[in-house]
Amino acid sequence: MASRLSVNRPPTPEPEVRERRDEPMSLREVVDAKLLESGEKERLKTLLRDRLEECGWSDDLLVYARAYVSKVGRDNISLDELIRAITPKGRASVPGPVKAELLQRIQSFLTAK
Repeated sequence: MASRLSVNRPPTPEPEVRERRDEPMSLREVVDAKLLESGEKERLKTLLRDRLEECGWSDDLLVYARAYVSKVGRDNISLDELIRAITPKGRASVPGPVKAELLQRIQSFLTAK
């Protein structure tokens, strides 16, 4: 499934660039850079997307989003407001086994390097 760009939303901005290049990178920045350079980040995104589809998470979140829009009214909500409203539920409802599998894959990637 290819990612879709919204006509009404600008692309997500890149993470903030460090002010000074002589500052050491944080552990998170180092890991993110290694995942990105190797292509593993895209593979992990695909795995996550597949696992969430398999367990019905996407369908559940879609039902929740539709109910929210019905409650608020289609003409009374923007896409950004909808995203802000459903994101906490979406993050909280990712199944533990899916999180554990992703964490295991990241740990395996880091120990193999």
